[in-house]
Amino acid sequence: MNLPESLQIPGPNSISRRQLLARSGLGFGSIALAGLLDSENLLGVPALDTPRPYMDLKPREGHFPGPAKAVIQLVQNGGPSQMDLFDPKPELTRRAGQPHPDGVEIHQPNNLNILMPCPYEFKQHGQSGMEISEVLPHLSGLADELCMIRSMYSVHNNHPEGLNNLLTSQIFPGRPVMGSWISYALGTENQNLPAYVVLRAPEGYSVSGKILWSSGWLPALYQGVEFSSIGTPVHHLQQDVPLPPGVQRQSLDLLARLNQRHLVDHPETSELEARIQNYELAARMQLAAADVLDLSQESEATRKMYGLDDPMTAPYATRCLMARRLVESGVRFVQVFSGKGQPWDSHSKLKTNLAKICAQTDQPTAALIKDLKSRGLLQSTIIMWAGEFGRLPTTQNSDGRDHNRNAFTILFAGGGFKPGLTYGATDEFAYKAVENRVSCPDMQATLYRLLGIDHSRLTYRHGGREETPTNLAITGAKVVNDLIEHPLPGA
Repeated sequence: MNLPESLQIPGPNSISRRQLLARSGLGFGSIALAGLLDSENLLGVPALDTPRPYMDLKPREGHFPGPAKAVIQLVQNGGPSQMDLFDPKPELTRRAGQPHPDGVEIHQPNNLNILMPCPYEFKQHGQSGMEISEVLPHLSGLADELCMIRSMYSVHNNHPEGLNNLLTSQIFPGRPVMGSWISYALGTENQNLPAYVVLRAPEGYSVSGKILWSSGWLPALYQGVEFSSIGTPVHHLQQDVPLPPGVQRQSLDLLARLNQRHLVDHPETSELEARIQNYELAARMQLAAADVLDLSQESEATRKMYGLDDPMTAPYATRCLMARRLVESGVRFVQVFSGKGQPWDSHSKLKTNLAKICAQTDQPTAALIKDLKSRGLLQSTIIMWAGEFGRLPTTQNSDGRDHNRNAFTILFAGGGFKPGLTYGATDEFAYKAVENRVSCPDMQATLYRLLGIDHSRLTYRHGGREETPTNLAITGAKVVNDLIEHPLPGA
């Protein structure tokens, strides 16, 4: 289109519309550019006096001494029923078949506001008198080792959001999970294995898949690494065709030089930096991983204690025994999933389904605790048994229970958690946490504390602000000191 002569700019000074906008908007563009550079720590002087982010797995000290060095997180995906396992309510039995007096928060259809009693018996166990259901006979025998929190609550009734809240303190995906924060803060004691290992059910993923071991916007080096509990533990670790001596080392050296050259042109690219380190880690793991994960080295008595001789318990027992061997070898964080999908999700046939998943997981869980204690590792290892929420006291599909974000129970053992403690309480139907309520961020803050990490001081700059593991500015997370066995110095 030709402009009238009066509107044309003489040739030497002529500019395009794009150039005009770029020049006239220079001030705003500079502000935006400065914000982007600052968020990636690329400015010469950072906006806040924060340390440069870590990009290695070297062992690091926490903010202060803590009794725990490692965590085994037993993820009971699906939502275990608190009133049928850990939180008996006589009133629920007495008023079975009656409406809940105030009504409950319904998540799915086919719910009736009719109270449903627990189908199992409870007994008191140990010197602590902890009450545990008959479908968990092995854990019942360890009551005095357990720290039971009955007053947990979540902020969402759906599985993905509930799991995110449990593991990241927020319901939306994209934030780093606990294992990533811990391996970022403390590194690992074994440079021949990943800091964070995931042992999922070999038949498939849980509802949220790999999001549950994501490093989010932390460097990719700190995401969970999947190991398999059947067949070859670490896929693609060995060469299909053996190489002559020295060839693999030469290939890795060449690859490292190429990656480093590429990194010069793409600085602060965490995926690339993680890839460089993971190639080297993979080479070291060829020697270390096969030995650490070789369960045939275990005694027959140990294998039987875990339940490797029983087809019902063997799959979960294998993952629990692998977790012990990994922690024993210096891995910082091991995440063990109870099964594919949501095995604790009892929307119908609760009596049968709950008994089945308990039979699969109870013995291996108890064996893991006993095994760690016998080896002197329980005091330095936190065992965390938790699902994403609880169940309703009312009936769904005539014989099941719907999701309940208002109350659920978590178990801890070892690592400085107070043993034999039953903490908090729910209402007369186990519907809502009412006494000493503990949020998922509170729980995380306490766990970090036992590892020597101050959740308010561990930060990572993202999106222009200092992020913390518990998203403290939003959640107001606090350490629950009543759950800690001994006062800890330096806090």
